[in-house]
Amino acid sequence: MQLFSSAESRKRGVLVSLLVLTGFLVLYLSVRRYAPFLFDPVELRAWIDSFGALAPAVFIVVQAGQVIFAPIPGQVVALVAGYLFGPLAGTVYSVTGVLLGSAIAFSLADRYGRTFVEDVLHDDVVARFDGFVDRVGVPGLVVFVVIPGLPDDAVCFLAGLTEWRLRTFMFAIAIGRLPAYVLTVYAGGELASGEFLEGIAILGGLIAASAVGYYKREAIRDGVVRLRERSPF
Repeated sequence: MQLFSSAESRKRGVLVSLLVLTGFLVLYLSVRRYAPFLFDPVELRAWIDSFGALAPAVFIVVQAGQVIFAPIPGQVVALVAGYLFGPLAGTVYSVTGVLLGSAIAFSLADRYGRTFVEDVLHDDVVARFDGFVDRVGVPGLVVFVVIPGLPDDAVCFLAGLTEWRLRTFMFAIAIGRLPAYVLTVYAGGELASGEFLEGIAILGGLIAASAVGYYKREAIRDGVVRLRERSPF
């Protein structure tokens, strides 16, 4: 697939990618220096809670940012949502933030192209999951992102390099990501209400699933591809 129509457009693409990456780096270093609590779940909860009525909006921005910058896992932020806002509102805020971040990641990749994505993502992730979204389609992507511990944030960027429409991608991401986030937020709500046994049991299951997802990501990727290839739809 030809990414640039000319050498001049390639130069512009590289320049834009460098500028965007520089902006991200400056923002990351600034956050590390002036707002280190964003990298600590306990301090993050206290900081969000301090905004009072504005806490939901702040939380949504933080949840969207973790998709793009990934300072801490999204499920950790979702746990904070359950603790702060309860199961229902926490799920709404958490999923809204995740979908917003996913849309931004997709759109950045769609706008700035492969050079940008390869600069943002680790080479190993690009090599393992490049072209994955096109191969598995909507059903395969839904199955893939259901499982926690997989590089679904990276897939958001890689999906932006395909011919997919944003609304199609968002439909698959919304369905696939919802179960894990609902469970995580619910666990946070249970911990907040003093139901430690149930909350810890849910978290234990999610952590175990995340560990399996992380260590078996290649086998899961290949399994989803085979499942999609055998599907009659």
